[in-house]
Amino acid sequence: MDGRLINWFAVRGAGHSFAMLKATEGLSYVNPYFVPDSLLMRAAGVARGTYHYARPNLPPEPQAALYASVVLGQNGTLDLPPVLDIETSGGLAPAGLINWTQRYLNTVQSLTGRVPIIYTYPRFWRTAMANTSQFTRYPLWIADYSGKPQPDVPGNWPTWTFWQTTDSGRIPGIAGGTDLNVYSGAQGDFGRYANAPSSGSSGGN
Repeated sequence: MDGRLINWFAVRGAGHSFAMLKATEGLSYVNPYFVPDSLLMRAAGVARGTYHYARPNLPPEPQAALYASVVLGQNGTLDLPPVLDIETSGGLAPAGLINWTQRYLNTVQSLTGRVPIIYTYPRFWRTAMANTSQFTRYPLWIADYSGKPQPDVPGNWPTWTFWQTTDSGRIPGIAGGTDLNVYSGAQGDFGRYANAPSSGSSGGN
């Protein structure tokens, strides 16, 4: 989510224990709501996932550095691991895009100390990334709005970690439609994964 004022206490009161915030994009964009949202989420007890929107037409290392500097490590209380949102190729062929993605992930992991999460769509991964299985050691956050009981998982991932089920959900405290995400339990206890003082329920937006 990006660009709206959110009542995080209402979000948490509705039972949502985590949310994913856009932090950065490309080499220079920073979500203007990111800092206040981060502070208010923590005050409300909502675990924070943050993502960088990849622009693969630009080099990966400075994008990872921008993201890491804005999120301040992504390693505090109620912080989920960093997320790379990869859904555009930037004109790169699959081999080049795979190389770009690996370089970004290596850099952001070295800067944050946590294994990053990959966010993508099944069709994009199967086409732009040639359905590579090179990234199965990274947790998968898959966007699949088909309404099926389980999401479509590309790239030979053994399981999904987060599933974005819709981009038009409704949550108290958020105006208009919003993304809805669920946690599978694949990384173990959610509270531990989110650096929570105590375990939280799985839910979120």
